[in-house]
Amino acid sequence: MSNATGYRNPTLAVDDRVEDLLAQMTVDEKIGQLGSIWVYEVLEKMVFSATKAAPLLAGGLGQVTRMGGASSLAPVALADLANQIQKYLLEQTRLGIPAIVHEECCSGYMARNATCFPQMIGAASTWEPELVEAMTGVIRTQMRAVGAHQGLSPILDIARDPRWGRTEETFGEDPYLVARMGVAYVRGLQGQDLHEGVMATGKHFAGYGVSEGGMNWAPPHLNPRELREVYLMPFEAAVKEGKLASMMNGYHEVDGIPCGSNRALLTDLLRGEWGFDGIVVSDYFAINQLFGYHEIAASKEVAAVMALQAGLDVELPGTDCYGDPLRRALESGLLSMDVLDLSVRRVLRMKFLLGLFEQPFVDVGRVPAVFDTSDQRVLARDIARKSMILLKNDQNLLPLPKTIGTLAVIGPNADSVRNLVGDYAYPCHIETLVEMQASGNVFNMPKLDSLELVDNFVPIKSILQVLHERLGSGVDVRYAQGCDVLDVSTDGFAAAVATAQAADVAILVMGDRAGLTDPCTTGEARDRAELGLPGVQEELVKAVLATGTPVVLVLVTGRPAAIPWISEHAQAIVEAWLPGEEGAEAVVDVLFGDYNPGGKMPITTPRGVGQIPIYYGHKASGGRSQWKGAYVEMSNKPLYPFGFGLSYTTFALENLQLDRTTARAGETFTVSVDVTNTGARAGDEVVQVYIRFTGASVTRPVKELKGFQRLQLADGERKNVRFTLAVNQCAYLDEDMRLVVEPGTIEVMVGTSSEELPLRGAVAVEGEVAQVKRDGAFFCQVEVV
Repeated sequence: MSNATGYRNPTLAVDDRVEDLLAQMTVDEKIGQLGSIWVYEVLEKMVFSATKAAPLLAGGLGQVTRMGGASSLAPVALADLANQIQKYLLEQTRLGIPAIVHEECCSGYMARNATCFPQMIGAASTWEPELVEAMTGVIRTQMRAVGAHQGLSPILDIARDPRWGRTEETFGEDPYLVARMGVAYVRGLQGQDLHEGVMATGKHFAGYGVSEGGMNWAPPHLNPRELREVYLMPFEAAVKEGKLASMMNGYHEVDGIPCGSNRALLTDLLRGEWGFDGIVVSDYFAINQLFGYHEIAASKEVAAVMALQAGLDVELPGTDCYGDPLRRALESGLLSMDVLDLSVRRVLRMKFLLGLFEQPFVDVGRVPAVFDTSDQRVLARDIARKSMILLKNDQNLLPLPKTIGTLAVIGPNADSVRNLVGDYAYPCHIETLVEMQASGNVFNMPKLDSLELVDNFVPIKSILQVLHERLGSGVDVRYAQGCDVLDVSTDGFAAAVATAQAADVAILVMGDRAGLTDPCTTGEARDRAELGLPGVQEELVKAVLATGTPVVLVLVTGRPAAIPWISEHAQAIVEAWLPGEEGAEAVVDVLFGDYNPGGKMPITTPRGVGQIPIYYGHKASGGRSQWKGAYVEMSNKPLYPFGFGLSYTTFALENLQLDRTTARAGETFTVSVDVTNTGARAGDEVVQVYIRFTGASVTRPVKELKGFQRLQLADGERKNVRFTLAVNQCAYLDEDMRLVVEPGTIEVMVGTSSEELPLRGAVAVEGEVAQVKRDGAFFCQVEVV
């Protein structure tokens, strides 16, 4: 039995502990809980400094920013640092309130020696949510081991404009797929109990991924129905199905109101309608943006008041508007204490739920055993292999024989480890911090301590290196870079062409460099006006194709590449995305048949920028140019449709069965289909179920994904897949913006991509118009027999 009293007593209810602690706090201590500091503000040459900490932590602290992601410390040192920070707060502040440590974790815990998984666009291409949940289980274990409690992921934005640099961080274009992957992400990261879990943070709330001109921070042009039905749906699912613990605002504005000061979004909808009971944190520097970027606040004080009154609880990454400006706003009467107390309560409650008062420290000795283990690398490789999409394979060029005589390996990403990772991998953000400081520190960030730039933050091999290791002396592997990712120099073309001419097959590894700095071509703030391969890479590919040597194009990219001419003329194309630390191994597995690719596109690939926006779920009046259909210059059809992906084997879908032909609101119906591997080798297929509702009072998309299942089938094997859908899954907003099920027909389409849907059926919806709730009807149930 604990002898502790008041808020220190773990047997008391959390709300009682919160009220007891809140009643003892001064104004400065309350304000302290809503602020944050960069970890390097309390470091001196990467060592904790009590001298630096004293003025920053005197009144307590809400959060520490990126202990691993903004330092050069390895995991054991991180755990020791976390203990020192918490010890200081417990012993040197009046109330001894621990801090939440938040980190980035888009494709793995963003820290040295932490497992680097494929970027999220690749994870989405697996169409296997269980892999995402397993991945975030690893992230949770690693973050908790070093004393971190909040991850700033998942990104739940819908990406329908691949010019946007952050497309790579998303799960793609479809709300159902994004929601399934997002909920899996949340469940894996948070675990069964937040005492052992890590808070997931849904972002960027909301409508961030469809910005004007594809540019970061720009406003989207969304009508209220589309915002709710498409762009808010994954967030709602994460809150209601995943029990999401934290939300982050978007930088942008929606209909003239920045998300960071949007009470209708952050309070009325999120908390009032959806029942969210976690904390809302600001995207970095977003509160000051109300003053300095959006220019709707006359001062930092006004910005602080607008954000706090809207429901934005915590300022990240450092204390700016929620420091002295917030204090002045209270003193002048611009802000009431009740508003401040509301957010402080939420922060304190989350700290109790995380168990920080009972377990503020971590066991440093246990840290090495959970970082980049063999099992974690096996998982990273499994996700990377399953993310690979075979886009083309003329005359079955792939898989290549391991007895091939001479192999040319060409391209800027063939011998790079840095370019295999996404923009939220550790080295990318260290580069960013250094660039920000060197370029004049536009965000007014504290001065950086010494940081070490390192590509091999975790053991990674390049594709060229793995090819040499796998093929050995039996194959003559010849390499020529040809060009850089973004450089326009063609000086290396001649060597690349000569290398290809002397080879039996040429593997061209082309694509992007992900990150946030100027040399990068994809990632946050690296938006593009064109969607072909960057720099002179397309010219290099064409020069190699002109030699007549068969070409296998491996795309290491953060966004789909609009390369219609190359797609027509290259013999084989593999989309590898940004495959992470085991990416090179996974690519070679696919190229030489050690793994049969089965990934599917989570986003539509346009033929050119002029087609944007192009996505499968358009309205009947969309997706074409009046009665002529096509554009003057090009087709209106995508280069590769959503859900598309080939295999080294073949599959047959047949025997569609519906368990009923009529249904009502609140009822379910089952769609059954047989899937057979008709080829000569084992492989994976993703069965996809789409619906179209006809007879609605408002226009509906021509197709909507409502279910999917990835299957592994031996050669000749047959399986039956049964999808049980709720009629309420097919609900939509009527003219009065009510979520309803109306009488009409649910057309059911089953196939292997949004364009390949050979099996069709229908369910008639009967009864009166019924107003419904989406709770419990986000996802279908799937059974494989």
